[in-house]
Amino acid sequence: MNFQQLKIIREAARCEFNLTEVANTLFTSQSGVSRHIRDLEDELGVDIFVRRGKRLLGMTEPGKALLTIAERILDEASRVRRLADVFTNETSGVLTIATTHTQARYSLPGVIKAFRALWPQVRLELKQGSPQEIVTMVVAGEADIGIASEQLVNQPTLAAFPWFSWHHALLVPKGHALEQEPQLSLAALSRYPLITYRQGITGRSRVDRAFQAAGLQPDIVLSAQDSDVVKTYVELGLGIGILADQACQLEAEAKLTRLDAHHLFDASTVWLALKRGQLQRNYVWQFLELCNANLSLEEIKRQALSVQEEEEPVIDFQI
Repeated sequence: MNFQQLKIIREAARCEFNLTEVANTLFTSQSGVSRHIRDLEDELGVDIFVRRGKRLLGMTEPGKALLTIAERILDEASRVRRLADVFTNETSGVLTIATTHTQARYSLPGVIKAFRALWPQVRLELKQGSPQEIVTMVVAGEADIGIASEQLVNQPTLAAFPWFSWHHALLVPKGHALEQEPQLSLAALSRYPLITYRQGITGRSRVDRAFQAAGLQPDIVLSAQDSDVVKTYVELGLGIGILADQACQLEAEAKLTRLDAHHLFDASTVWLALKRGQLQRNYVWQFLELCNANLSLEEIKRQALSVQEEEEPVIDFQI
């Protein structure tokens, strides 16, 4: 048994048992992946996968148990590598941040500029994705920090810290009838085609919940992941935009008008997340401090290095 075999088991589950995707992810051949699986099954004397011909359909019960063990072993191996890195690279390295387009475009520039002034030898890598993709990247060790408005706080394997709260705002073409409304209402909005974020992105659940509570069916004609994409189609006159207020910054010559919608939808919170119980370099801790000055370094470490009761205790190796 070797680490490559365990990685293949883990990636097979992540890639929904598509061995071509597994091979691409691990930079190997599909025939090599199949050979490793056969060798491991022969060694253990059990079938790991449910098959139909040469196609994998799922995991057997022994396979599911092996997957749990494989993930734990690979996670511990990653911690060993990070331990060495913490002590050998105190002031240089790479900080990988997984976040949504809205946060990367509108919320992070000031923080990143301040961080670069403090840690000039640290390179930054921004990975954009949906909240679920961000969770996956942080849990898998592919990102040091995850930043999003949804899902991060509900993951027991992550330690999440609040950054800031925000509301939705509306964007309409200049001269639109809604500009004359003395008090905007959901009923008024429901009379127009709407353009907003897709499911699971940037507070979309707050929008859906508000209309549902009011007994209204919104006419969402287009949904997207990118705030700038939403703006583009509002400018084309396809509908009213419902966006995060920080994404509604307009130039003086803009063809759109921003309308306040604080009273229509509940506030959302942007969360910063780390993988729970994982060693971090000093500049990772300081990045979180820069985002939220109300969080002390001691409190950040206490929460991030804590583990669930059923897990083994973690030794704090921080410098």
